[in-house]
Amino acid sequence: MSSTIKNVAIIGAAGALGSVILDKLIASGQFNVKVLRRSGSKSIVTAGIDIAEVDFTSLDSLKSALAGQDAVVSAVGNEGIESQILLADAAASVGVKRFIPSEFGSNVENPRTRQLVVYAPKVKVQDHIIEISKTTDMTYTFVLNNVFLDWGLQHDFVLSTSNSKPILIDGGDLLFSATTLSSIGDAVVGILSHPDETKNRAVRIHDLVTSQNQLLALAKQAAPGRVWEPVTVSLDDMVAKADERLAKGILDMQTFAPYLSRAALDPNYGGKFEQTDNELLGVKGKTEQDVIEIFKKHLS
Repeated sequence: MSSTIKNVAIIGAAGALGSVILDKLIASGQFNVKVLRRSGSKSIVTAGIDIAEVDFTSLDSLKSALAGQDAVVSAVGNEGIESQILLADAAASVGVKRFIPSEFGSNVENPRTRQLVVYAPKVKVQDHIIEISKTTDMTYTFVLNNVFLDWGLQHDFVLSTSNSKPILIDGGDLLFSATTLSSIGDAVVGILSHPDETKNRAVRIHDLVTSQNQLLALAKQAAPGRVWEPVTVSLDDMVAKADERLAKGILDMQTFAPYLSRAALDPNYGGKFEQTDNELLGVKGKTEQDVIEIFKKHLS
């Protein structure tokens, strides 16, 4: 069977990351792109793109929409993670060659990260896809990029700067990999352009390795007139409080965020990539000046 990928279906194309991946696929000029959208959805995607309205709870509906596709790229949000199990079943049954699930995040190949409760749905999907690949012709690629750099800064996740009181975890010097949405889009194009080299494995990408203190220094350059009042917190204390909330059955972002921080920043959880697939996938990385420009947009 030829490994060449031409027809690509994307799910979640209207989201923050999905819209960037869609634009990158189109701009590459290499693929015929098809958007799968929930039946009745009013989401807007790039004009002129083939759109299929799908019942994501129906195997037959998914199979019909995926017939003739070489690859599936999923950029569904957290609420749709486990829906990818049926999506993968449908893809394999109609001969899809490559499945890229909505991994896009922490290093879930690290055993400690893999055991964090917040990643249980992703691990479940990963395991299911791996099992499918053993008995069908469908292959997979998992994309590990650790934290979203631009999106994270804009939403006060990587470093909370909007109120000028950034929270520095364990002093702010923990090093971690960070990746912009644009570079993730580049990586997806790179995976589909190099199907043999990216077959049945995880790829690691990042734009830079940084720390919260390094980012704060760049924020100060972007907004020199601001008065900054950093607040130092303990990661262990954050996770202990999350454990208490979890034990009480409180399942919200306040509970889950410390686990995300643990996976992203704690050196024992693999969030700082020593080696990447940047060169293979065409991820060029970002400079400190690029980060300053991101801050300028966010802090203006």
